[in-house]
Amino acid sequence: MLYIVGTPIGNLKDITLRALETLKSADVIACEDTRRTLTLLNAYEIKKPLISYHKFNEKECGEKLVARLKSGENVALVSDAGMPLVSDPGETLVRRLIDEGLDFTVIPGPTAFVSALALSGLDTSRFCFFGFLPERKSEREKLLAEIKDYTATLAFYCAPHDVKNTVSQLYAALGERKAVAVREITKLHESREEFMLSENIKGEPRGEYVLLVSGAEARENALNALSEREHIDYYIAQGMGKMDALKAAAKDRGVPKNSLYKFTVEE
Repeated sequence: MLYIVGTPIGNLKDITLRALETLKSADVIACEDTRRTLTLLNAYEIKKPLISYHKFNEKECGEKLVARLKSGENVALVSDAGMPLVSDPGETLVRRLIDEGLDFTVIPGPTAFVSALALSGLDTSRFCFFGFLPERKSEREKLLAEIKDYTATLAFYCAPHDVKNTVSQLYAALGERKAVAVREITKLHESREEFMLSENIKGEPRGEYVLLVSGAEARENALNALSEREHIDYYIAQGMGKMDALKAAAKDRGVPKNSLYKFTVEE
């Protein structure tokens, strides 16, 4: 069986008892950086074979892991920090296991953006997580234009060398918003900085950041009083195709398009 194991995002004491038991009993541990994982394993005197599994060898190594699972081995999948598959490798492997009918389960652990959200002081009732923004400028601008009207809190991961540029781009695309930058979560130098996007963060960036940005203000729109299906049907009645009606309703309501897809499925 494959065990998707959450590991600490900073403080090694945040490991769960189930995670330790799973790592101790696994036949092999698949990890991104063997040096990072060894630090955790050595802290708890766990000695297990390690396989380097990262975005550059995901397909090749995934085949080897599937072969091990088929032979009856127990494989633990970890990332450098936090939950595997959340802005980390593993999605293609899990998809393969589903297709092959192989067993897998999750051993929950911390996730940086959820911890940062709890520290942010922003609205936590609705939020959207986007991980790292696309590297290509055109793709980044397209995504930011798409989410401009989202009323939910927005969460992003950002490397220190790119954080100030990212905040500037967020300001240009989204306009003035309250934002919070959290870094080094659970570590000695954990910090939280609240600012307006036009101000940007202060000082020299250090460590990986989680950026939280307040959502757009909800616009008064009588159509939002309708149910989701009624809202989409209204636009269809105006002559729009289903997907265009979905996009229009999603924009009105300030929600992601995929949250309304189910209302376009034929009954």
